[in-house]
Amino acid sequence: MLPMLSSTPFRHPRWWALLAIGLSVGYAIVTVSRLPTWALPIIAGAWLGAGWLLRWGAPRHPRPRARVWPWSLLPMALLGIYVYLNDSFGIVDLGAIFFHLQAGMSDHGGSDRLVAAVLYTLSMAAMMAAFTWLVRVDHRWRLFERLLALILLASNPLLYGMSQRGAAIVTDDGAWLDRRYVEPIILEVPESPPNLLLLYLESIERTYADGERFGDAYADLEVLGKQGHVFEGVRQLDNTGWTMAGKIASQCGTPLMPAGLLHDRQFSPLDKVVPGVNCLGDLLAEQGYRLSYLGGASTAFAGKGLFYEGHGFDTVMGREELVPRLDDPDYVNNWGLFDDSLYDFTAEEIRRLETEGEGPWGVVNLSIAGHAPNGYPARSCRERQGEFDGVDILYSVKCSAWLARDLVERLEEEGLLENTLVMIASDHLTMRVSAWDQLTAGERDNTFMILGPGIEGGTRTRREASMVDLFPTLLEAMGFTIDGHRAGLGASLLAGPDEQTLVERHGLEPLNARMREENALQQRLWEGLVPDRPQDSEGEESPPTDEQVVESPHDATGETPASVQ
Repeated sequence: MLPMLSSTPFRHPRWWALLAIGLSVGYAIVTVSRLPTWALPIIAGAWLGAGWLLRWGAPRHPRPRARVWPWSLLPMALLGIYVYLNDSFGIVDLGAIFFHLQAGMSDHGGSDRLVAAVLYTLSMAAMMAAFTWLVRVDHRWRLFERLLALILLASNPLLYGMSQRGAAIVTDDGAWLDRRYVEPIILEVPESPPNLLLLYLESIERTYADGERFGDAYADLEVLGKQGHVFEGVRQLDNTGWTMAGKIASQCGTPLMPAGLLHDRQFSPLDKVVPGVNCLGDLLAEQGYRLSYLGGASTAFAGKGLFYEGHGFDTVMGREELVPRLDDPDYVNNWGLFDDSLYDFTAEEIRRLETEGEGPWGVVNLSIAGHAPNGYPARSCRERQGEFDGVDILYSVKCSAWLARDLVERLEEEGLLENTLVMIASDHLTMRVSAWDQLTAGERDNTFMILGPGIEGGTRTRREASMVDLFPTLLEAMGFTIDGHRAGLGASLLAGPDEQTLVERHGLEPLNARMREENALQQRLWEGLVPDRPQDSEGEESPPTDEQVVESPHDATGETPASVQ
């Protein structure tokens, strides 16, 4: 038996300290990389083997213990935060962190992640205590750990992302995206504007349509797609990868760049969400639409209520308003309502709007069944699909797809979708789930399909696009004429290949790089919540440095931002 495993040495604190550090290192490597879980004990064992070979914690020529605090503790804690976020969401999105800190994180449904956060905290505390002991008893580690602190800081993607966002404040050209922003304007209105039903399916990306990887999980959405127009190739730009960001991208035509460090009140709660731009609700409200939003989660979370109330919606209902109307008040999940209950209330709301008959209506709905990490399949799905193991995300994807199809078919049977355009879309690509390795094995795209009057069934369009392109596409699908087939940063996918999207013209990664250098568009979004433009020496407002154009001659030269050169 190895000396480190014999009963007497293993009782020595040295081995407990090395074991705690080894397990933490192994877990971090397995989590951040794509190594299988069984690699963790191998990495931890290799660490213990190195400790035995190099006599970590028991040098041959020991020096007196030093009561010091390692410089590496703070960098380790920051790296631990990154590992936790990576494990929870798969992709660490700084924009989402900034936005949720400002828009509000109360009334969220992630109680399971709170338990994980507590366990992470305890594990990090144990690892940092073990490392402190090692540094104090082994002078070699006291010499190395200062260099280790620099290595940990330099290699932390969280800090790298923060430095990129900070650079946007001092970049030479922080208006590249803003110059391409086109003010959403309705130029002509159809004789009989259609009603609108927007179904956002939480995290149900079109990638799941690959039957070889995911079986029939997406099959019910494929059935709906054959009745309408399906768009393939809708990619995910930075700052569109969480629920509110996906909604704002698809309803306002712009990524959600958080107020962040330009916000004059920093991390105080927001009282408005993107007040500086006109969105779908603003345009439809001007045309006399009666607009309602329904979601199973709290409208206080992430500023959902603030967004819809501030952009033309008459009725905004979430967990607080809908739970009291449930027949069984105990039939709820961590976030709020299950989707079968939510869709029943959605049908009721559409009936109400139809009965009032005071002009066209619009209803926006957000599901919960596909929410990472495991989903929240409704009771009606369990009765139909059998027992849920609590882990398999494909079970929840199948549930979400079936419930959406069932709602559309029920509304059609009741005659509630006459002269109604239906849009079905994912709010964003899914975060870390049980099928993560299969999902990330190839290209991914969002769900986007439209059904209704004037939409030819069985049509498929494949274009390189992003969520911002849904906004003008939706307006044109409703029969509205818009300026140059564009709205915000989006281009209508119905306008033909001559009207290129930003992704087609510039590529996804160059656009993401531009976004990290942008501040003019950020100021446009949060107009009124950010400091005024800088003034010249005479106290007059400085004029903008660039004329707002869709494509300027300077930008057409094909130059790339410094971060991608």
